[in-house]
Amino acid sequence: MASYTVNYTETEDKAMQYAAASVDDWIQNAAHERARIAIDEIVTLAVQKFLEAGQSIPGSKDEIVAAAFANGWVKTAAQRNEEALASQPTP
Repeated sequence: MASYTVNYTETEDKAMQYAAASVDDWIQNAAHERARIAIDEIVTLAVQKFLEAGQSIPGSKDEIVAAAFANGWVKTAAQRNEEALASQPTP
């Protein structure tokens, strides 16, 4: 399981306390919801790829996401950004 740390200034912390009853719960919810959306996007793309290839579709979303990365059907945002920068002409 991955773990991340968020560092706030004192002002940002006060602002988050104003905006949320529990800052930690708010952060956890936002991160989990974004991950859920990404999983659904990857599963949709991967299922189409499995069907096009005539391959059986794994039985869980975890397995489908892992296969999508292993097959190169999806890349991390960092990889996509790196490729985009590399493809730009140099001045």
